[in-house]
Amino acid sequence: MATSFSFGGGKRRGGGRNYRRNSDPYGHIRRNQRIRVPKIRVISPEGKQLGVLQTEAALKLAQQFDLDLVEVASHASPPVCRIMDFGKYVYEEQKKSSHSKVTASKIKEVELSPRIDDHDLITKLRHAEEFLNDGSKVKLRLKFRGREMAHTQIGFEVMKRAIGELEGMGHADGEPKLNGRQINMMMTPHPANKRKLKYFTPKPKPPEPGKAQDLPDLSAPPPEPSEAAPESEESKDS
Repeated sequence: MATSFSFGGGKRRGGGRNYRRNSDPYGHIRRNQRIRVPKIRVISPEGKQLGVLQTEAALKLAQQFDLDLVEVASHASPPVCRIMDFGKYVYEEQKKSSHSKVTASKIKEVELSPRIDDHDLITKLRHAEEFLNDGSKVKLRLKFRGREMAHTQIGFEVMKRAIGELEGMGHADGEPKLNGRQINMMMTPHPANKRKLKYFTPKPKPPEPGKAQDLPDLSAPPPEPSEAAPESEESKDS
């Protein structure tokens, strides 16, 4: 027989209810039966406007495609929903997030010299832009050899020039500092939508086999209908 024990003699807060915080990052997106409004504007899996439908009819249409009905603009009147594979969308978003976290933790190094010529400097800058474009931090390192230590100002000039040439791709984390026989500087990439390449030309990547194509961005506003979309016959009858 099970025996119950009371610890401390007190009562649980909240009438004994166990409140759990929702850790699902996509839990705020309404989909399928969680969409409670009577009418919605529907977008097909291909991105075409299907007009205003009864929510129940839109759900049945999504089930015919074996897909989900996902709310993409809750503040529109009526709300806008898209028929899509929500599970595939979540998988692709998590994949992107995982990739960005891995690349952000990488640090690449580019080595310079006080007497570097223009051609070699452009080559080094091209490599630095490539690393920053991939989302990696870049450590610029300029090493002095022999009597070059007598003219450290030349090294600082080269370093400042490199930072200026890369300002479209990233920003310096601080001022260049002399540490022993070398000058070090760390650069952090700008957000992807603010990067401006100057020397590096990325090669187009072929689509990965089996990767979902044209997945919608649920954070972006829905496409505006070119004309006022007429209500479907089902909506009129209701």
